[in-house]
Amino acid sequence: MEPVKLLITLLFLMPLHMPVAQHKKVIIIDAGHGGMDSGAIGTNHIKEKDITLAIAKAMLEFNRKVLNNEYDLYLTRYTDTLISLRHRTKLVKAIQPDLFISLHCNHAKNERATGVEIYLHSKTSITTKNQVESMRLGQSIVETLTQKLGYRSRGLKRANFQVLRESIAVCPAILVELGFLSNHDEAAYLEIENNSMALALAVLMSIKM
Repeated sequence: MEPVKLLITLLFLMPLHMPVAQHKKVIIIDAGHGGMDSGAIGTNHIKEKDITLAIAKAMLEFNRKVLNNEYDLYLTRYTDTLISLRHRTKLVKAIQPDLFISLHCNHAKNERATGVEIYLHSKTSITTKNQVESMRLGQSIVETLTQKLGYRSRGLKRANFQVLRESIAVCPAILVELGFLSNHDEAAYLEIENNSMALALAVLMSIKM
């Protein structure tokens, strides 16, 4: 992957000035972990909490500078702060957003494990509009990250994570695992600031598709 060229390519794929929608879509970006909870630690000692926050803050900047504030974006945390899962979902219930995206990085005992994977809520007995939209968005993100950034896809998966379980009744909700910190190459990739920016823009592009 060549981060600078990829980022420039992504920028050229989008107009510099986007029309502002009459009704802005409200989106909550959940930067996983924070504070005392570092999350996964990379082979190069980078911390999951720092990567997720950097990507979330880059999404705020691209929404302002590239998308002309097309979305109303909220973060569950803006600094290196520990926010409980209960308070993250409490924010979802209070704001009633149109979309909830939780950002994470993966870790595995197998150092060769690579790729991006998207988690949807595990409840499958009832198909709701939010579940259908979650699946559509998850697939869009997977396609964008694989086609534009060269990630390997690990597909869409289901889990009963609290942030998904308590958010899906309010809005479409997904949890994104942006590569493996236990893999030397992906940890090194995620450590580079331009790559975090490319990931942020790619996720925003996926929302528009």
